[in-house]
Amino acid sequence: MTLSAALAAELAELARRRETIGYGALARRLAIPGPGSIHRLTEALEALMAEDAAAACPFRAALCEGKLRGGLPAPGFFEAAQRLGRFSGRLESPEADAFVARERAALFAALDP
Repeated sequence: MTLSAALAAELAELARRRETIGYGALARRLAIPGPGSIHRLTEALEALMAEDAAAACPFRAALCEGKLRGGLPAPGFFEAAQRLGRFSGRLESPEADAFVARERAALFAALDP
């Protein structure tokens, strides 16, 4: 299984359980070898974000949490969301909190019967 497919499957399971995960824990679950495992993971997450944007779907990468980010994804998530035209606020703002909350709620709602 490719990293992209394994990542999509893991994020789908997290969404089903309505859970979030840290980048390091996700890299370990996916058995991405280091050094550079987080970099490879974030590249795969950004590619997934581009797929999500093209399909007008919520960002599955919103389920990731950065260290010391209070439950929010790392700054790269917001930068990618800006490049993809889906976020225009500041990284450290109530707008960022609300954006992530909306993305996560949409992911969870998509699984409701």
